[in-house]
Amino acid sequence: MELVHRVGLILTLTSLSIFTYYTFWVIILPLVDSDHFVHKYFLPQEYTILISVYVAVVLICFLSICIGYVMLESKKKKA
Repeated sequence: MELVHRVGLILTLTSLSIFTYYTFWVIILPLVDSDHFVHKYFLPQEYTILISVYVAVVLICFLSICIGYVMLESKKKKA
């Protein structure tokens, strides 16, 4: 298998794992009794919002930097 396919497979499996964990944490876990053993595998519920906001801010910053870089490069080509 080529390196590109392996990287793609790893990224897909990682994304799917994170999505499954987060979905279970946010949607299913509040319906489970708080004294159930499964709660020890998850962070407290307060972190669900904090992690979502942090990821959104990082994504917006990354996209802003990419757009700014493209705008600066296109301005250099015109000059």
